[in-house]
Amino acid sequence: MSSMSKIEWTESTWNPVTGCTKITAGCENCYAYTMAKRLKAMGNPRYKNGFEVTLHEDLIELPLKWKKPKRIFVNSMSDLFHEKVPFDFIKRTFEVMNKTPRHNYQILTKRSKRLVELAPFLKWSPNIWQGVTVENNTVLDRIEDLKIVPARIKFLSLEPLIGPLGEIDFNHIDWVIVGGESGPAARPMKIEWVRQIRESCIKQNTPFFFKQWGGIRKHITGRILDNRTWDEYPRIPSLAANDDVLFNVACK
Repeated sequence: MSSMSKIEWTESTWNPVTGCTKITAGCENCYAYTMAKRLKAMGNPRYKNGFEVTLHEDLIELPLKWKKPKRIFVNSMSDLFHEKVPFDFIKRTFEVMNKTPRHNYQILTKRSKRLVELAPFLKWSPNIWQGVTVENNTVLDRIEDLKIVPARIKFLSLEPLIGPLGEIDFNHIDWVIVGGESGPAARPMKIEWVRQIRESCIKQNTPFFFKQWGGIRKHITGRILDNRTWDEYPRIPSLAANDDVLFNVACK
């Protein structure tokens, strides 16, 4: 399953795996869980198992057919490093990413321990961006796990941000995304938490992307922080020169 995405920091989604299990506080109001239940009720065959982890063999090679370069969020409806996803399936997913350097792939996981365990056995081509989700200061260890993964681009999704994180060392981190929780049960995100992260990014020269304030009506609360949008992207070293180039627009 793939589609053009409404997620602000990507362009398309690719879901060779669907389904997951909730493991920490950030999962409480999981959008994918809610969406999977809705799709099952609508009779979508991809979600006949609801939110149980399901492998879609017929979708593994789908990006090979996409000729136009895309920025692709991998498994927006799952976690590639879920313990129920066999290593062989993960490896085959990586092989497709290795074969399509025209695309940039964005992978997010909350399962940083398994990521670290499997990373040495995977081929990390330069177009694979690996990230971890961090929702509060109880899971900061995910950041340290990410730092030792041999991905060219490492990024953090601090969403839903449901607590202060304190001072973070962004050394070896190439991109930081921040966003509030959305939906009827959304937990609040305080502006001082966001500002502290942004200021740390500025001090450490780390690209900062503010995705949304969230809430019950996220289209109303929007994504303006201190009178502007923050749409910075990772600096990608040029293959032709020693200088850095920005992937798409850096700032608005």
